[in-house]
Amino acid sequence: MALSLEEVGRIARLARIELAPGDAEATQAKLNGIFGLIEQMQAVDTTGVAPMSHPQDVVQRLRPDAVTEGDRRAAFQRVAPEAEQGLYLVPKVIE
Repeated sequence: MALSLEEVGRIARLARIELAPGDAEATQAKLNGIFGLIEQMQAVDTTGVAPMSHPQDVVQRLRPDAVTEGDRRAAFQRVAPEAEQGLYLVPKVIE
């Protein structure tokens, strides 16, 4: 699939990108190159290839899901300028 200059201009308008006439030709060449690469990738026979979530077969090391810090909420509430029922009170910003 090759794009014409008119199609490149339409895509630029839809994307709200301003293209100078000289830039349109360079953009057309780049987009046509991208579409050519996509066509090459679609031509590859992937029959029997399982979809992968990652290109490499790696295992992510996870840490144990355990609490490592104590509850310091009461200490934080004590030093707050104003707090009520566990919530921080702040001045009204929008009226």
